[in-house]
Amino acid sequence: MAACVSRVELSVSCRSLLARDLGSRSDPLCVLLQDAGGGRWAELDRTEKIKNCQDPEFCKKLIVDYYFEKVQKLKFGVYDIDNESFDLNDDDYLGGIECTLGQVVSSSVFTKPLELKQGKPAGKGTITVDKISAEEIKDTRVVHLEIEAQNLDKKVIKNNLNPCWRKFSVPLQTFCGGDFNKPIKVHCADHDRDGSHDLIGAAETSLAQMQPAAAGSLVEYECIHPEKKQKKKNYKNSGIIRIKSCKIETEYSFLDYVMGGCQINFTVGVDFTASNGDPKSPDSLHYISPDGINEYLIAIWSVGSVVQDYDTDKLFPAFGFGAQVPPSWQVSHEFALNFNPSNPYCQGIQGIVDAYRQTLPQIRLYGPTNFSPIINHVARFAAHSLQQGAAAQYFILLIITDGEITDLDQTRQAIVNASKLPMSIIIVGVGEADFQAMEFLDGDSGVLKSVTGEPAARDIVQFVPFRQFKNAPQEALSQMVLAEVPKQLVSFYKWQGWPPLKLPEVKALQIQASPGYL
Repeated sequence: MAACVSRVELSVSCRSLLARDLGSRSDPLCVLLQDAGGGRWAELDRTEKIKNCQDPEFCKKLIVDYYFEKVQKLKFGVYDIDNESFDLNDDDYLGGIECTLGQVVSSSVFTKPLELKQGKPAGKGTITVDKISAEEIKDTRVVHLEIEAQNLDKKVIKNNLNPCWRKFSVPLQTFCGGDFNKPIKVHCADHDRDGSHDLIGAAETSLAQMQPAAAGSLVEYECIHPEKKQKKKNYKNSGIIRIKSCKIETEYSFLDYVMGGCQINFTVGVDFTASNGDPKSPDSLHYISPDGINEYLIAIWSVGSVVQDYDTDKLFPAFGFGAQVPPSWQVSHEFALNFNPSNPYCQGIQGIVDAYRQTLPQIRLYGPTNFSPIINHVARFAAHSLQQGAAAQYFILLIITDGEITDLDQTRQAIVNASKLPMSIIIVGVGEADFQAMEFLDGDSGVLKSVTGEPAARDIVQFVPFRQFKNAPQEALSQMVLAEVPKQLVSFYKWQGWPPLKLPEVKALQIQASPGYL
């Protein structure tokens, strides 16, 4: 799993807290705990105590590490503090809530009623948790530089004594450790492939001294060769180095976009081809075991439980492909799991699971394994959202399959087209099939191209074989398959030139697909 790069700063306030002290108001404090597994909770942080207040607005912010790839269960507890002890067991409990960090960061305002225990309200008390900022552990700013030189000594490659180098970028942390006044040495050399570079000269500066170049002014330095300067009395320089442009820009993170209002739309595609085996047989990948699961269901739960926190309406389209569907028993490669083509949405992840279970006995597994129809289907939704100005909507398609792709050329073209849209594709391979074609679609092996040679604009595919996670905790699968989504989402908005707080206004889209559309 990728290392955490963000810490979220949370602000907490409460209203109408219970009064536990006779003759005076409560002295509240809020504690933040995180699920440690096995029914245990570990304290992460706590606020200050506020005296005699039923409507506290705590000043101290609560800090928690943020990971998109997993469900982070949190508990906020409010206590009436009557002593100086750090232990809260002897203090009155005023109520609390349980939620996930994903729910908090993806909500504009997160307010819930306090409960003394599940189902028992703590009077009229409420708690509001607001995300204040995302503190990047590393400095995400980048320095973009354009540099040229004039009248260099006659050593320069390609016989150019007045070179203008290509624009390049360096992370600010690498460039100067974030210190604008830190000395920076600029070396100019005649580069040789064998490594025997000849020094032309050097200059010393700092990022602060380069700043006039950000406004379009040229910043010049004499290029000095130390040995020549020492030996030649009339030596001036070995040329002039010019900083044409020096711009510092922030590289926005996934969390910046989520906190800026970006919503994630989740769609599931399930492979119902005959190679899965008869669902009634224990050998089938669609066979539901006595404990109510199979690899398809585990993949749906694992990925969906994370993504659902970033979708406000919790309505998820779910489709099947490769099956003969009643009443005509024609093969379909994008039928709604709920058999309602005009409204293929399921309520929450449980709704997808229920639709999947109900579908199995009503269809006939067939084939072939075609991906392009369902990819194109979700791509049309993504394209429609862009056309409507709802750019703060990003689409994730989860495809769960057991075998080789039959329409590989069409799938390649569909992915290339989708790479230009706010969309990512996750493919989970179940069973023991050869998934070589899936590895090919995953951009980690190089830039994917269509049959005509058109390259993908971005890497949007992540493939993971389920067999690698059979003996691992369930959350391990979600952490792996979702690891690339934040980078893919950021790459799209960066490509479009949209910073988080300037995304086109989110518009409520009620997209109803007609039977012809499907």
